[in-house]
Amino acid sequence: MTAGAIATLVVLVFPLCLDTFAVSAALGAAGLPEKDRLRVSLLMAGFEVAMPVLGLFAGNLAGRFAGGAAEYLAIALLAGLGLWILRPGGEDREEERLASLGRARGFAAIGLGLSISLDELALGVSLGLLHLPVVPALVLIALQAVLASQLGLRLGSRISETGRERSEKAAGVILLLLAAFLLVIRLT
Repeated sequence: MTAGAIATLVVLVFPLCLDTFAVSAALGAAGLPEKDRLRVSLLMAGFEVAMPVLGLFAGNLAGRFAGGAAEYLAIALLAGLGLWILRPGGEDREEERLASLGRARGFAAIGLGLSISLDELALGVSLGLLHLPVVPALVLIALQAVLASQLGLRLGSRISETGRERSEKAAGVILLLLAAFLLVIRLT
């Protein structure tokens, strides 16, 4: 694995880490009852790991069919995801879903988990389209999910709403910058 592939992987996983932290901090600030905290954090961490992994494999498969256009598709997906994260009012809907996640059980919890982690799926597809190595990607995704979710849950009540929103917005900006950087590299 080249140094460039490692750097790209780390830079792609970092926004995922910021997003996981922001979502976890919001859950921590919601004041979940102690009995629900472990269940919700395991459910959320499971989605935060599973969705990018699913996306990674889907992106690898799509990349085989897309051929030379795969990198351009990844760049477009990264830019679109960055814009999606930066869209006005997106935090409010996610906050409502997170509050519901604390109370949800069964299929409702699965549906809410899926709706919260669609951006992780898209990022995973980008990883696959860029043909980044699977095992290091899986290790980094799992590590960030565990560390960022636990840190967010623990610090959530101590971090302001503005701090959580800035963390998520930083992820969107990083994705847009990465998409621009990859496009410049691809075109030169």
